[in-house]
This record gives sequence, C-alpha cells and structure tokens, in this order.
Amino acid sequence: MSTTNYLKLLLILQTLFSLSYLTTSQQPSTTPITTTTSVLDIDGHELQIGLKYTILPINQNGSSSSSGGVGGLALEAKNRPCPFYVIQKNVESSNGLPTRFMPIDNNQQVINLSTDLNIVFLASTICVQSTAWKVGGADERTGRRYVMSGGMTGRPGIDTISNWFKIERYGNNESYKIVFCPRICSSNCKVVCGNVGVFNENGKKWLGLNDEPLVVRFKKVLN
Repeated sequence: MSTTNYLKLLLILQTLFSLSYLTTSQQPSTTPITTTTSVLDIDGHELQIGLKYTILPINQNGSSSSSGGVGGLALEAKNRPCPFYVIQKNVESSNGLPTRFMPIDNNQQVINLSTDLNIVFLASTICVQSTAWKVGGADERTGRRYVMSGGMTGRPGIDTISNWFKIERYGNNESYKIVFCPRICSSNCKVVCGNVGVFNENGKKWLGLNDEPLVVRFKKVLN
C-alpha cells in the first residue's frame, strides 16, 4: 500500500471513530433521576418522625379555617358507642387531636410524599382498640367507606391493607391531601383507591373515601 493510500485510510478511520463517539455521547442516560420530596408543616419545616402534629383542614383560599366555622380532626362515636370514627370538628378554634405519622420505612427521618404510612391519633377512647386510622368496609346504610379508629400499625401486608395511607401534594401552596391507595402488597391486594374527603351527615363532617379530597396542612404540636 502506498503512503498516500495509507494516509487516506487512516483519515477515514479517524472520521468514523469521531462520529461513533459523538453518537454515543449524545445518547440519553438510561439511569432514572429520582428525587424525594418531603412533606412540610405550616412553618415550612419537614414533618419529622416521632413528633406530634395536628391536621388542619383549609378552605379554597388557603386559610386554615373555613367560613363555615370548622376545626381540626378528632374521634367521635357515630351509630354506636364503638368504634370511633374520624370527624372534622365544627368548632373553628379546635385544632383537633395530636397525630403521629409512622411510615413503612422505619429508617426514615422525615415524612415523604407518596409514602405508605400509618396515621395515629394520640388520644384515648372508651373503646378497647387503637386510635390508628383505618378505612372501614362499605357502610350498611350509606354504602360509604368511612375512616375510623382501630387500625394496626406496622406489619405491612394483605392483613393490614386498610391501615395504610399516603400524603400527596395538592395545589402549589404547600397544601396536601390524604390518599388511601397502599402499595404494600402489589398485585396480591385488590384495593379501591380514593381520596380522604368529608361526608356531611346531619350537621357533622365524617371522613371517608370521597372524590373530593379534604385539603389540609400540618402544624407542629409544641408540647
């Protein structure tokens, strides 16, 4: 091979190598970029595991109280002495019961969005049962599924499927909604997902699975 032909071949190989490098370097990365967003309280601080908070419903204007004079969340008997159901108080000055959030991952330090978690009122009732939230079955009279006490904490699986909730962002003003749509047992569980909203019945506001979510914020309890 003559020197001229050799130099031409070398130039062609270098050009092919350069084109191959450019094509490879411009390919999008196949590694997904994931970010975890923490839930914030009304002061802009991350919700901490182990601390107490109150859940404050807000109206469409972003106020933590409604023109209808409603307050925070608590427990109350409904049709019989037990179990207790989660209710939104009709007293604007009431912040409701202190609450702890217990995520499925015990190693977490803060509460993150879209994470399966237990919600537990720090209170006592006359009923011999826990004050952890759970979604009940369809009510015999109304067909609605209410949020009530008596749930279990931890032990993720098909036997505890009704006890797991998630916090999702709602709007752009650090407002949130609570959702029942657990992912703890994948395809082995048949779950009807839904927002936790409010049913107005005889002047009282009971929490249950509803198309319209109850929009809330979280306030740290200082004592």
